[in-house]
Amino acid sequence: MIALGCDHGGYALMQEVKAHLEKRGLEYKDFGTYSEESCDYPVFGKKAAQAVASGECEKGVLICGTGIGISITANKIKGIRAALCGDCFSAQATRQHNDANMLALGARITGPGLALMILDTFLDTPFSGEERHARRIAQIEEP
Repeated sequence: MIALGCDHGGYALMQEVKAHLEKRGLEYKDFGTYSEESCDYPVFGKKAAQAVASGECEKGVLICGTGIGISITANKIKGIRAALCGDCFSAQATRQHNDANMLALGARITGPGLALMILDTFLDTPFSGEERHARRIAQIEEP
């Protein structure tokens, strides 16, 4: 299950993401927002991140205008490693090296075609499991 969260700036791109996930046969839970009416990204970023942190959802996708604010919000939740990606290499590397569990996208920066390629790369790339990467992730999680 994939947790989804966006603000008004990310709403249109999130509709593309949902259609793409449905085509791939992947289940998701939409934590909002549900329109292009102005809203506060932290509300929806937190809900989606909490679902991933609790184990309710395996991974998450967050979208706001730049992807910055919503990724900062998600990363405040213990156990979340949200990565803002604007290219496929970053999406691949953050999964392999950081075991990122949430992808953030900037709807005003990344067009839908590229965004869906980034999403597929993120979802399809496993964590490498290499000791050096696991060690570094453990260091991130330390208080």
